[in-house]
Amino acid sequence: MFYEIRTYRLKNGAVPAYLRLVEEEGIDIQKGHLGKLVGYFSSEIGTINEIVHIWAYESLDDREKRRAALNADPAWQAFLPKIRDLIEVAENKIVRPARFSPLG
Repeated sequence: MFYEIRTYRLKNGAVPAYLRLVEEEGIDIQKGHLGKLVGYFSSEIGTINEIVHIWAYESLDDREKRRAALNADPAWQAFLPKIRDLIEVAENKIVRPARFSPLG
């Protein structure tokens, strides 16, 4: 299993608008293609205005196919401009759990 950790630093004050858009529209599109959502978070302490979402994939090939399908979806293409200007910095990591990890 591989986990994709996507971290976005949003413009100051944009977290409520971003979360509303994702909840009302974006998350269903993502789940339809990406599959297993591990968690979706916003920061309370530490770096402010930060969103982190984690997705699980069987393999890197699985991730590549699922992300390609999402990016080709017209509904996703229509949704992206609604959140794009709220994001200042985006970071993406792919991690694999250790054998003893509960998420392994």
